[in-house]
Amino acid sequence: MAIKMFRILVINPGSTSTKIGIYENTRSVFDTTIRHSRRELEAFGSILAQKEMRKALVLEALKDGDISLKSLDAIVGRGGMVKPLESGTYTINEKLFEDLRAKGFVQHASALGGIIAYELGKDLAIPAYMVDPVTVDEMMPIAKVTGIKGVERRSIFHALNAKYIAKRFCRENSKEYASCRLIVAHLGGGITVSAHLNGKVVDVSNGLDGEGPLTPERSGALPVSAVIDLCFSGDYTKEELLTLVSSKSGMQMLLGTNDLREAEQRIKSGDKEAELVVGAMAYQVAKEIGAMVAALKSEVNAIIITGGLAHSQYFVSLIERRINKLGKLIIYPGEDELRALTEGVLAVLQKKESAKIYV
Repeated sequence: MAIKMFRILVINPGSTSTKIGIYENTRSVFDTTIRHSRRELEAFGSILAQKEMRKALVLEALKDGDISLKSLDAIVGRGGMVKPLESGTYTINEKLFEDLRAKGFVQHASALGGIIAYELGKDLAIPAYMVDPVTVDEMMPIAKVTGIKGVERRSIFHALNAKYIAKRFCRENSKEYASCRLIVAHLGGGITVSAHLNGKVVDVSNGLDGEGPLTPERSGALPVSAVIDLCFSGDYTKEELLTLVSSKSGMQMLLGTNDLREAEQRIKSGDKEAELVVGAMAYQVAKEIGAMVAALKSEVNAIIITGGLAHSQYFVSLIERRINKLGKLIIYPGEDELRALTEGVLAVLQKKESAKIYV
């Protein structure tokens, strides 16, 4: 019996790019990356204001690729900051669409994926979906407790790629994700480390809230008293401080670049400051991995490193020398979020899973 073919448009906006792809079931038949300069994006003033520009570029790219919109069966967009959700594939309904656009939620370009998917799906009368947004929350209660009443740690991490890569490792090693104990370190412009216990992510380092390692673009964990001093210095508004911590600090603030390749070239040329900062970033990643080993009670099937920075043998080696006795280390360089989004939707279209409803 022939397997029905579904044609899926995948939209994945990032901080300075919009990646799109066309999949026929799991086969990629078209993909492209649209680059956006920071100067171009900053002119819009907000992420939500970028929507029409990015949407027009998506449509232009599809036209240039001779992709007929009428040939599509479904659209999936990467999801942004919405309320805490269980893992899975969600139909983008009116409520989810409104929350993706809500002022209290929009903090990252990933929200535009779901917004554009919904609008195009509505125009074409086909379903739009979102898969494993950054707010997937499977944290165990003990991991959320802080010492201040009313303040809880939040689960915000690279859920889409982290869970996909964890499942990929299990498939390739004849293991069941639902019975594995894994640590996944996603190393990109933002860095998050997650502990996977029997199919659930029970603890994470929330890079957006200022936890975990410093990154190419984020501050990582900071001394609280120093942050309080900044809040009352009069030098920053609340919004400016949030932006500083989440997208204008880290390596780019310390070295003037968010490109690890450039920093490595400087190290090779004898730049001691670059060596210190990159070394500190790797040191802090290794410490966070160690913390997740404790979260899993020191029983770990594998420690997985993924994301763009995993292409750097130098950077990975700095991490590895500190954690090589903690567990088996597996490297999956880059990310495969287009395929992760596709497979999440395909499971629904093929009726292997049910789409979840956002309420």
